[in-house]
Amino acid sequence: MPRRATTLPLTLMPRPPGAPATRWLCDALRREILEGRLRPRMRLPATRDLAVQYGLSRGTVVGAFDQLCSEGYLIGTVGSGTRVNAVLPEDLLEARRAPGRRPLPLPPPARSLSAFARKVALFRGYEPRPLAAFRANQPALDLFPVTLWAQVAARRLRRATTALLLGTEPLGYRPLQEVVADYLRTSRGVRCEPDQVAIVSGAQEALDLVARLVLGPGARVAIEEPGYVGAARVFEAVGATIVPVPVDAEGIALSSRRWRGVRLAYVTPAHQFPLGIGMSLPRRLALLEWARGAGALIFEDDHDAEYRYLGRPMPAMQGLDRHGVVCFCGTFSKVLFPSLRLGYLVVPPDLVDRVAAAKSIISRHAPLIDQAVLCDFIADGHFGRHIRRMREIYAARRSVLLSECRVRLGGLVEISEIEAGLQTVGWLTGGITGVEAEQAAAERGVEVKSLSRYARDPLAREGLQLGFAAVDAQEIRRGVRELGVALSTRMR
Repeated sequence: MPRRATTLPLTLMPRPPGAPATRWLCDALRREILEGRLRPRMRLPATRDLAVQYGLSRGTVVGAFDQLCSEGYLIGTVGSGTRVNAVLPEDLLEARRAPGRRPLPLPPPARSLSAFARKVALFRGYEPRPLAAFRANQPALDLFPVTLWAQVAARRLRRATTALLLGTEPLGYRPLQEVVADYLRTSRGVRCEPDQVAIVSGAQEALDLVARLVLGPGARVAIEEPGYVGAARVFEAVGATIVPVPVDAEGIALSSRRWRGVRLAYVTPAHQFPLGIGMSLPRRLALLEWARGAGALIFEDDHDAEYRYLGRPMPAMQGLDRHGVVCFCGTFSKVLFPSLRLGYLVVPPDLVDRVAAAKSIISRHAPLIDQAVLCDFIADGHFGRHIRRMREIYAARRSVLLSECRVRLGGLVEISEIEAGLQTVGWLTGGITGVEAEQAAAERGVEVKSLSRYARDPLAREGLQLGFAAVDAQEIRRGVRELGVALSTRMR
């Protein structure tokens, strides 16, 4: 375990009136150690600094340190200062204590929680673990140009001004708003001005902002079925009622009676998550007309739209909006790297001030230095080159997956030849459920996700989500072989 050092001042319990200084200091330091605020191997401040901080003589502090060293709480080393002992006297006593003698933990205090606290549920993010086929929803992070990013960041920091260190307006760094607006108008067909672009910490913050502004307890929200769980978690946390709407070959279905009273519709029209279906033009126009007539709002999540392998580029639905009913969201998590935590939310003009006000009290603004580095990365052309390079690599990996599945998984899985994104869907044909297939694959070192993970109601057809972007061709081939064995074994 690495040594922990601190040169920060120690905050100790106040000295009782009339208490001898040495005894008080010994008791206070011992309490800090036993209650875990001073951790094993942590370095204490110099005796001279501690004496000045508490108005004591240096001899008093030295005496207290010597006393605690003799008791086994501290250890002093020439040239290394005084540290908390790695093994405390209580640890040795605990080893001799009979089992079952540990004190019972105190019950949690009675606490009054808000409606939000009672409803909010943990939504887990990325978990560091060994990479394997078919990791979904993850780009090829090993191919990201880290050195280039570091060079751009170093150049930006060398030119950092006091304004960059101070902060920015809630909606974001103005130059980044401008380059994002240019990118969206050119590449995604979005109709927007820089003032409409809010720089956010990913799609989750964008969802939270919109939910806070337009939803209240009991408000009805239509989401795709199956669909993105993270969106439903946000809406549930603010007390909204989730209305799952089935997805057909053209996108979210509009004929259902479930649309009655819906205030917000969450959709992924460019590349439906998780099925990969592109919403047809007639369905997009019908959805926009529904929103206009119902006085409702559409949240368009444009995830993975940058990576398209077949057909013509599909413009954003927001570009068809003439009545200000669409909020358009995208992130840099998949095109760059997830930990960047930067994205954008394009809002109708009448909501700009509301979004700015909400951000000013919720997150103030996204990290400004990261925004400036990203702005330079885009403006210098690195962003466009990186997307083109990764599109070629992902297209090649997609081709390997499709060809291998045709050869090795016939009669077990029907692969959907998706046109965009980082993953596809394998429809199970052998009578095995998605959950059973997921478990069988895991036993052979293969990652797949059952589509039932993304649905509230039973699905008409069992399937798996198969990612191809994060792993190379060799690992894809291994994954297909092992998945075939796993499914064949379970079907016997």
